[in-house]
Amino acid sequence: MSRLYRNIIQASLEALDRIFSQQEQADKVVARTLKKDKRWGARDRRFIAETIYDIVRWYRYLYEHIGRTPESTQDWWQIFAVYWTILKGETLPDWEEWQELDLTTFKHKSTILKQHRAIQVAIPDWLDQLGEQELGEHWETIISNMNKQADVILRVNTLKTNRELVLKKLQTQNIEGEKVDLYPDAIRLKKRRNLQANPYYQKGWFEIQDLASQQIAAFIDPQPNMQLIDACAGAGGKSLHLAAKMNNKGKIWAADIYPQKLKELQKRAKRAGIQIIQSQIVNSKSGIQTITIPRGEQIDCILLDVPCSGLGVLRRNPDTKWKLQKKHLEQLQATQAQLLEAYAKLCHKGTVLVYATCSILPSENQNQIQRFLETKLGKKFDCVDQKSLYPHQDGTDGFYMAKLVCEN
Repeated sequence: MSRLYRNIIQASLEALDRIFSQQEQADKVVARTLKKDKRWGARDRRFIAETIYDIVRWYRYLYEHIGRTPESTQDWWQIFAVYWTILKGETLPDWEEWQELDLTTFKHKSTILKQHRAIQVAIPDWLDQLGEQELGEHWETIISNMNKQADVILRVNTLKTNRELVLKKLQTQNIEGEKVDLYPDAIRLKKRRNLQANPYYQKGWFEIQDLASQQIAAFIDPQPNMQLIDACAGAGGKSLHLAAKMNNKGKIWAADIYPQKLKELQKRAKRAGIQIIQSQIVNSKSGIQTITIPRGEQIDCILLDVPCSGLGVLRRNPDTKWKLQKKHLEQLQATQAQLLEAYAKLCHKGTVLVYATCSILPSENQNQIQRFLETKLGKKFDCVDQKSLYPHQDGTDGFYMAKLVCEN
């Protein structure tokens, strides 16, 4: 039997309330929560993080047992009781918060709830209906796998070191990792560890980056001295990988509408020893705007990793499924189409335009590309390659990428 500590559970439940009642992002809430008490050791912090993410992941399945979404502190204690006894198979201590619980009722209800797929896999009904509509018989397998915890994947920075040396250095710290077939720069940790304070991470020897995201660089196959645009760069994980593949030669313009993300990109680039990334803030207040390229520059490739539903990364960001709404999907698809058109206009003959999402929905992926290719502008492009990745098939996040080449 695992021992429970009241202050640790209390901190976890307060964090959950902020995630659901105040719509705060789970990763940011978890990060703040872990800093609340300096007395907590690594095991305590791991328990808190896993508890919060597990309950977010299984939120609907858990609250259906108590018959309502949590509205009070006592409701959250009941949610934890369901989590601890039904999902984890553990025993509750004799605490006052659970004196009036009838665990037999929970167990009986669990059998009934498992007959309802949307409840069993813990997603909203509308999302279950949409997923089946778009993915048919594959939907159940895909969404079930989204509830499994994602592996921690490292990407070795080949500008500074190599995979064998990183594996050896980690092993001296009792951190076990393994090579990943078909991914020459990747290491999979055998146990989850937070490595952001690790000295080799601080030296820029590796980044934390999922396999799906790492495939983008291989898909683009960048060469030294190329000129690339990363149009929706965020904090720059893909820009950094592309720069390493280019041997830090050439130029990458990294754009985003969020200045704080680009600041993080510059910090990461400095740590990685990369000088070829030039960041640029794009103003989004007056509609879709593209990056500004100096006159005379010839762009070889544009990476368009567009805003999307994020349904492919539910293993990492399970709160997405509770915050996403159907109307948001429609808005996102409109933005995707506008970005495709805007950046296609920057292409000249031979420019490669790579469209990518971390979504599993055809309406954001294959269908979006097909609609673009049927437009007047889209007829200038050929789609030469497409790839879809799924956790249950590829062991990666859900991801889509398409390579378009401008023919005239």
